[in-house]
Amino acid sequence: MSTNVRVRFCPSPTGTPHVGLIRTALFNWAYARHTGGTLVFRVEDTDAERDSEESYLALLEALRWLHLNWDEGPEVGGPYGPYRQSQRKDLHRDVVARLLAAGEAYEAFSTPEEVEARHVAAGRNPKLGYDNFDRELTEQQRAAFAAQGRKPVVRLRMPDADVSWNDLVRGPTTFPAGTVPDFALTRANGDPLYTLVNPVDDALMKITHVLRGEDLLPSTPRQIALYQALIRIGVADRIPEFAHLPSVLGEGNKKLSKRDPQSNLFAHRDRGFIPEGLLNYLALLGWSIADDRDVFSMSEMVAAFDVANVNSNPARFDQKKADAINAEHIRLLDPADFTARLHAFFAGHGHSTGLDDAGFAVAAALVQTRIVVLGDAWELLKFFNDDEYALDPRAVAKELGPDAAAVLDAAIAALGEVAELDHGGYRGRAQGRPAGTAGSSNPARRSARSGWPPPALGQPAAVRVAGAARPGPQPGSAARCAGADRAVRGSVEIFGSLHVGRQRLAAAATRCSAPLLPELVRAPRKRSDQRF
Repeated sequence: MSTNVRVRFCPSPTGTPHVGLIRTALFNWAYARHTGGTLVFRVEDTDAERDSEESYLALLEALRWLHLNWDEGPEVGGPYGPYRQSQRKDLHRDVVARLLAAGEAYEAFSTPEEVEARHVAAGRNPKLGYDNFDRELTEQQRAAFAAQGRKPVVRLRMPDADVSWNDLVRGPTTFPAGTVPDFALTRANGDPLYTLVNPVDDALMKITHVLRGEDLLPSTPRQIALYQALIRIGVADRIPEFAHLPSVLGEGNKKLSKRDPQSNLFAHRDRGFIPEGLLNYLALLGWSIADDRDVFSMSEMVAAFDVANVNSNPARFDQKKADAINAEHIRLLDPADFTARLHAFFAGHGHSTGLDDAGFAVAAALVQTRIVVLGDAWELLKFFNDDEYALDPRAVAKELGPDAAAVLDAAIAALGEVAELDHGGYRGRAQGRPAGTAGSSNPARRSARSGWPPPALGQPAAVRVAGAARPGPQPGSAARCAGADRAVRGSVEIFGSLHVGRQRLAAAATRCSAPLLPELVRAPRKRSDQRF
């Protein structure tokens, strides 16, 4: 018997992928990669009323986005296909026929009303479920029911013995004899049910380990009994090992449901989570790489992951912690990689800064250490190409004096000459006032008000010629300035990267009576010579 690990991820295509489902996919993927085994992706689309092609495509999109690639399954193929259960009905019906022929299963004609009536007559709870009444029907009784037009379901004969297994997460688990009634394998129209097709496909696909949510634990004794029957008729060669993963909780100690906003995988993506950050956090919902460490790569997870180390206690989804871990992974990205991802995110959400590639790279580097999710970057950069950030002439007249343009020129020139800004040098140069310039207004300091915190003196800084002030009402200003007072596209980086020509700045200033403002923003604190 082969000992190669084969695990499966087998969701039903209903609704939007949720984080609990993806956590299950992640653990199966990590275990397969850790053991050098095989991950089978199988789609359990046997419920025509609930399943949809849209949800199936969403599953593919989710796994592809997260780079949870499978070894066998849709779009990949494999030796045990097809991998959509709706395409395997003939295989399932053949197994049902073999179970009936071997006496492992039987036809049951009782209606739910008849089952309840028998419970009441015997003084039992009418909601106990099926009472195994049809087990020993004679051929004549079956023929009589059929003559009445009744359509039977097929039920498996449960063993009259305890059903036990050693759960890889929860340890030894036992369901006493008689606690699990004979269960249906088919509907009355003959269509196979999940209770049949899931174990049958696991057997035919040689699955060795079943890692799934603890909500499915009550079905395990039924599946083990079916595996035993499948072994006896030659369909299966083993009972797989089971590992029931802890529930993921939301608010108020309730299981995270599809109605909870945190459960929607694509909602996290739309906010700007990156795959590394989201997967890292989902891995912590029941597992840890070390007691004193929360941030790790997927390659590190693969090297360390063992399902035996999964915690059986429920795990709570903590959005703040998820955000913090995602922020750490954003900071770990190579600047060029981060720039490319941010550019793609902006493009996908209809955001445009109006910057060229070089300018966008400078802008991206300035926000990489400031954001939690990619979506945060837009609030910091949108002034480059947003009418909302046009100048308010009234505010300009109040805040700035006639020497603002000269102050700006002096600040840019002074900072451009400095390779490294120490505390004293910055204090002396960055005030932005040339000799002989009167007035107390500091346009460099004033301009730090469009979402960026003003720099503390002595910290390295970057000057962005943006022409942006805080958004505000502009009664009567639109016609007078005719767009000249919009944020000037581009930036001046204090170490020499000039992305806005001086002629452009001068032309824009000439067309509007209001002088343009610079944007003085804080750069990384540790190294003032860092390229942005």
